Amino acid sequence: MLAEVAARAEVSVATVSRVLNDRGGSAAARRRVGTALDVLGYERPAHLAERATPPVPDGVGVPEPVARGLVGLVLPDLGNPVFPRFAGVVERCLAAAGLTPLLCTLTPGGVHEDAYVRVLRAHGAAGVVFASGLHANTEADPARYHALHADGMPFVLVNGAVPGLDVPAVAHDDALGTRQAVRHLRQLGHVRVGLVLGPVRYTPSRRRAAAFAALVAERELGPEAAGLVAHDEYGAEGGERAAARLLAAGATALVCASDLQALGAVRAVRAAGLAVPGDVSVVGSDDSPLLRFTDPPLTTVRQDVEGVGATAVQALLDEMRGGRAAPGGGARTEILLPPELVLRGTTAPPSARSLQRLVAAR
Repeated sequence: MLAEVAARAEVSVATVSRVLNDRGGSAAARRRVGTALDVLGYERPAHLAERATPPVPDGVGVPEPVARGLVGLVLPDLGNPVFPRFAGVVERCLAAAGLTPLLCTLTPGGVHEDAYVRVLRAHGAAGVVFASGLHANTEADPARYHALHADGMPFVLVNGAVPGLDVPAVAHDDALGTRQAVRHLRQLGHVRVGLVLGPVRYTPSRRRAAAFAALVAERELGPEAAGLVAHDEYGAEGGERAAARLLAAGATALVCASDLQALGAVRAVRAAGLAVPGDVSVVGSDDSPLLRFTDPPLTTVRQDVEGVGATAVQALLDEMRGGRAAPGGGARTEILLPPELVLRGTTAPPSARSLQRLVAAR
């Protein structure tokens, strides 16, 4: 474990040991080790997460365990608009079933997912909905979910499944969404399509990359497209950085893994002195409500947030009642809900200047 954290943090094993044991290490080293722990799915020791667990003020009692109507909803940072929408759907569905939702948000350096689970179990929670949590991080240890299942806690995984684990899993069909976006751009006449993705460790990124590679293998994209894949953070800044790299490689169209990344991609296009969609087409993913009002309105792959949320809650309710979808044991088939391509103003046929850039890139 020490070597793994040291490699991720780009510090020595000795430095990791000192930081974890609170025996030294510069502020920068402590930050790097803390971030590495977050990425790899390990819980931070208390001295590295003090701000996330403030002391209880005098006179404020610790709440008593609640009834078994409590259900945890574990979500990433709510900065991406799709997650508050998803939370709203899940909360409404749980309330309709007479259950009380408890929102648990994951932020870098904040309360760890494992800590949330301990709190939920201590309060007699009836189940948990994990959305884009550590189960979606291929570098995190899945043993926590196997142990939770073995202990009898009902839960459902959203946007990522754990191989071999017999629990329900629901997701947006990222591979199909990638195919829809790329085929739309090919129909417009784009041949040099780039793919802007989140970090490679996340399951949705890998699914989108695999779908893109399959399009190359099926010759729906040329072999040069294999090199037009850029990974970065899911926010606008990450999208801008990734898009800039793909533009430099001659991409005339960009498919982005989130609407926020797409906003960053539009900014990168304009920073390069180009226009959207006149010179470069951009496609997002999620269909955040406000993005239809951007200039130009964003073409995007709409997630069925309502469907994913309602399906996840129904799967959890079935699990709580003792039902299962795969009689005879074994892992269940992940439920994938189809996306919808929404055409707006950020995609168009390649312009003469786009074709000139393509020739120059070759």
